[in-house]
Amino acid sequence: MRTHRTRPRARAAVILPPVAALALVLGGCGQSPDAATADDRPVSAASPTGKTPETTTYAKIPALARDTGAADGGDGTVVHPTAPRPVYDRPGGRQVAVLPVTELGGPTWVPVVERSGTWSRVLLPSRPDQAAGWISGEDGLRAARSPYTVKVDTARRTLTLEKSGRSVGTWKVAVGAANTPTPAGRTFVLAQLAPAKKSPSPLVIPLGTHSASLDTFGGGPGTVAFHGWPDASVFGKAVSHGCVRVPDAALRELSRVPLGTVVLISG
Repeated sequence: MRTHRTRPRARAAVILPPVAALALVLGGCGQSPDAATADDRPVSAASPTGKTPETTTYAKIPALARDTGAADGGDGTVVHPTAPRPVYDRPGGRQVAVLPVTELGGPTWVPVVERSGTWSRVLLPSRPDQAAGWISGEDGLRAARSPYTVKVDTARRTLTLEKSGRSVGTWKVAVGAANTPTPAGRTFVLAQLAPAKKSPSPLVIPLGTHSASLDTFGGGPGTVAFHGWPDASVFGKAVSHGCVRVPDAALRELSRVPLGTVVLISG
């Protein structure tokens, strides 16, 4: 990527989620919230409504290309659309989606991973996993810079948090079991949800990726997340439905990570 001028640093945002948002995330993590009612669940973007679909964690948009930069954390640039933004398959190409202003009840922030003139390629939270698309220009976009990168190694079962290229900490974590693995690739911090019930986790951090083996789980689309876990014996093991269960110290540090921050999952 090209070097950009200095941007204001992005800030983390903790959102009190609607029932449906929390159900989709906790359900995908192998926990047991009450399922959202049919009226609470968003309409799938894959439905033939005749409208260009919004790129949300619920959506399946086959026309979106897959990201290929699995090991590149980028330069930390994140953007927020102040109005719904067209997403294209390539610079000057065909519109395939709309980037909404909000995701899971909070502001949409997505990472910029490539530039071409006035065009920016951003990571998106829809299926196919590691989806990416192009947005045009700078008008109507707020830009900031996250100094953080999150790295998950599923083979070693560790999570490392870096700030400005330096390690903040490395922790043993629980990752997806063999039949429900944590998906590898480059993704990002999509939201921060603070459930009213603080157990098993006072904070849930959905990512812009999904279970590779579960199309749906717990009433939602199988969104993968970071979250705490009360039983420390799971750390260092592959036991989840795809989410990454982290110790309290890691969750406290992750709570400071801005929305849109790149997450690199390998192993």
